[in-house]
Amino acid sequence: MSVQKILIVRVSSLGDVVHNMPVIADIRRRHPQAQIDWLVEESFVGLVQLVTGVHRAIPVSLRRWRKRLLALDNWREIGAFRRALAAEHYDLVIDCQGLIKTAWVARMARGPLVGLANRTDGAGFEWPVRFFYDKRVPIEPRTHVVERTRQLVAAALNDPQPQPTDEIDFGIDTGRAALALSEANLNLPVPYVVFVHATSRADKQWPDAAWIELGQSLVRRGASIVLPWGSDEERLTSERLAKEFGGAAIVPPRLPLPAVVGLIEGAAATVGVDTGLVHIAAALKRPTVELYNFATAWRTGGYWSPNVVNLGTAGKPPTLQEVRSALAGFGLL
Repeated sequence: MSVQKILIVRVSSLGDVVHNMPVIADIRRRHPQAQIDWLVEESFVGLVQLVTGVHRAIPVSLRRWRKRLLALDNWREIGAFRRALAAEHYDLVIDCQGLIKTAWVARMARGPLVGLANRTDGAGFEWPVRFFYDKRVPIEPRTHVVERTRQLVAAALNDPQPQPTDEIDFGIDTGRAALALSEANLNLPVPYVVFVHATSRADKQWPDAAWIELGQSLVRRGASIVLPWGSDEERLTSERLAKEFGGAAIVPPRLPLPAVVGLIEGAAATVGVDTGLVHIAAALKRPTVELYNFATAWRTGGYWSPNVVNLGTAGKPPTLQEVRSALAGFGLL
């Protein structure tokens, strides 16, 4: 099957967008001339634009539209979006998310639509989407999120299925990310370690006392601690933790995602809970310690680099000593 124009649909969330990135390199290996567009939530466009091989990151505003369903101008905007999307003809449209909202918006594009046939363990999937698709691809239930999408896209293109020995290439342009970081004019003493404490779920968090003790140990070894944030509540937590590290702590202003990628790329290590910024660190194959309070590391944890260490499981959250040992392996403690 010779495909010239492909539309990838993966709109959210941040971690899932990151885990979707390797399919771009997969497509380019076998279809180097293909034009690959990516439909994504407007807040993540800057991140997708860093992925080598993405011709166009197309913003969609599903989150914003959903909040204003009764507003007339909202529906005018949706209509304009539909017309703009339909102006391009695709040889293939692939819905990598498997939700009604993503199948709905994917159906606005012109071209045969392929999607998931079933739910995999722990992943979002809404069974009515099967009625939107021209082709449905079954996936084994216990499949890592990265492999789920790689298998879906390979099947959609009639390509050989990816193998465990294949390189996982997220294709992130770190040069452009570094440029975005430089535009933020941060004074970042080297070495620094990024702490990602923020998560949308309280049961994924790591105790403040552990963050403080770990940070103080790193500061004694000459490292600075950088605490990025994405909401006012997260900023307050960053500032509270930063007080424990004195002048060695940096709470940056709210950064655009490309600058955050540059920040993580330049770090000696990133330590964080199961959330999008940590998955960016793992995708960059930088020294990363992922903290899990659930038995989900098999599904979302990095496995493609020895620099990525996954700690913790259900009933056995990661201990401070385990994190210390992981960082010692990177020469930081």
